[in-house]
Amino acid sequence: MLYDRRSALSGFVSGLLSAGQVAFTAEEGERTLGIGHGAFLDAAERLQRRKALVNPRQGFYVVVPPQHASWGAPPPAWFIDALMRHEGQAYYVGLLKAAELHGATHQAVMEFQVVAAKRLPRIRAGRSMIAFYFRRDMRVVAAGMEDRKTDTGTMKISSAALTALDLLRYPQASGGMNSTATVVAELGRKIDPEQLAALSAVVGRPVAQRLGYLLDHLGHDWSTGPMLKALRARGSLPWTELDRREALDPDFAPEPRQRDLRWRIIVRRLPQVDA
Repeated sequence: MLYDRRSALSGFVSGLLSAGQVAFTAEEGERTLGIGHGAFLDAAERLQRRKALVNPRQGFYVVVPPQHASWGAPPPAWFIDALMRHEGQAYYVGLLKAAELHGATHQAVMEFQVVAAKRLPRIRAGRSMIAFYFRRDMRVVAAGMEDRKTDTGTMKISSAALTALDLLRYPQASGGMNSTATVVAELGRKIDPEQLAALSAVVGRPVAQRLGYLLDHLGHDWSTGPMLKALRARGSLPWTELDRREALDPDFAPEPRQRDLRWRIIVRRLPQVDA
């Protein structure tokens, strides 16, 4: 009986691969095979030991196609949409991963970065690490999300404009201001000025101010006029630091090198683009 259960699950996952799918839930497996939860877990454990299946989240399984056996799992892009449906959470692939998808490939992407409406722990699937960044106000940035085709369907990713704003909102995700500047320099030509203005009207003002300064500094000032207008419509701009970390310890913070009046940004070190 145990052999039959294992064979039935093997046939089920083979059928998924043939249909161009790699993800399923325990509930789907039990219902399709007509077995109980304990029997399903027993069969799934056997396939996991054979490295044919991974279980990145409770109740969620990913089939490992033969061509990805050495990686221990298929690319996260193949199952991230199914995973977030399983979690019941809005999401988009963002930050450095989205920048890479938009053609900004100068910075190495060490993790698959996802912005989600719920705080979620990191997930390891084979050699891939999926890192989640929390955003409560997902609906207000919906205009900055777009669908991207994958080998198994589609996934949500941030537009170039939203990606650039997020790099300033989550500085820990990009490795510092110079890394952020390097990515924004590559992303700048793909940013839609009108969409950037619309998003700047709903995100945190300091984040938009920092990006506006950075785009001007990097020679993309052609895209920032509508953005600045949208910001000023929200009221007078407060002075804000370009890099918040530099001002955390007043005893060691360098003296400001520049006070940008257009964006009301305090610059202690000019951002440098990596060669």
